[in-house]
Amino acid sequence: MLAFEEALARVLAEVPAPESESVSLRAASGRILADQIRSPIDLPVFDNSAMDGYAVRAADVTSAKPASPARLRLAGKVAAGEVFLGEVTPGTCVRLFTGSPLPAGADAVVMQEDTHINPAAPGEVVILAPAGPGENVRTRGEDVKQGTILAEAGAAITPGRIGLLAAAGFGRLRVGRRPVVGLLATGSELTEPGQPLVPGQIYESNRTALAALMEGVGAVPKTLPLVADVLAGTSQALADAFNQCDAVVTSGGVSVGEMDFLKLAFEQIGGRLEFWKVAMKPGRPFVFGRCQGKLLFGLPGNPVSALVTFRLLVRPALLRWQGATDVSLPAHPGVLAEPLLNPGERRHFMSVKVDSTGKIQLAGRQASHLLSSLAAANGLVDVPAHTTLAAGSTVTVLRWDCY
Repeated sequence: MLAFEEALARVLAEVPAPESESVSLRAASGRILADQIRSPIDLPVFDNSAMDGYAVRAADVTSAKPASPARLRLAGKVAAGEVFLGEVTPGTCVRLFTGSPLPAGADAVVMQEDTHINPAAPGEVVILAPAGPGENVRTRGEDVKQGTILAEAGAAITPGRIGLLAAAGFGRLRVGRRPVVGLLATGSELTEPGQPLVPGQIYESNRTALAALMEGVGAVPKTLPLVADVLAGTSQALADAFNQCDAVVTSGGVSVGEMDFLKLAFEQIGGRLEFWKVAMKPGRPFVFGRCQGKLLFGLPGNPVSALVTFRLLVRPALLRWQGATDVSLPAHPGVLAEPLLNPGERRHFMSVKVDSTGKIQLAGRQASHLLSSLAAANGLVDVPAHTTLAAGSTVTVLRWDCY
């Protein structure tokens, strides 16, 4: 039985090198960058006004105040998108708006609220407050210099990064190709949601939840038909899945029961098992293998076990597949509002609820079949074997509610 860290390292070592494709910037949110990106321009592109007001020479308004204002001749007006072709000379000013290019000769902007126009003398602007050099001016390149690295290869493309890349003029990006992942659920007791239940059957829920998680990390889920607990049918379903997809994720059939056919069926179609037990709870029976150069992730059938093992062992692989450099779950410290007890032999990733103050409590009973606890959880806490974490302890929370 492998330690969790060893299992994860072995999974990541088998992930193929990422392939890239070109997508529009609009379609790039959540994707993984394939190339380092440098800015082709300065941002801002030119010196411009930070607000509505008047471009001035700071030396002309050094002593301006309400009791003794400076009076400047209005030499012109520049809207955003226009350029003033003249120059601000001593004793003159130019009307600007937020984003207007700063005219030659000016080195400051007096905001509109600190000025006054006498209707009887519309060509003169009364300046009621001083403005020092550079005041209310957004200077060229103060945000980004030409040639600055905007994003590294392997970085996730966030909405904020999209805004930066758009401002730098990028319309398309090269990103990691999204793997198509087949989703199989095995079990003769399973039926599709929305269909009538007959005695002894339950609704299958893992594929739907796993598909949502896959989409959140950029993979393309392909939900495949339910598979009964029959060896020949399981073998055929696996073979079909590998023919259609880049990888296959299954739930159920991975333990040692006489109706657990997943491992044997996988080997019958030419698959090679790498390992199938991990020293963790929930999720000890976790199958990992290769077939036709593609990967199999065999998850337990119990829903908590399936989703926890996906988060911890499959999610990192799907991100690495697309070229991501950071494949870990978002994590932060929190304080336990109650003790967490793990008397067992395996480390236990407990489902917890974290409130807005960072206080942590159990999301409910920690049983691998309890969907209500899973639905209430927004994080996991890794509790070592034979350990009690006392109330008031600071622990690390792996966020469950972040893709």
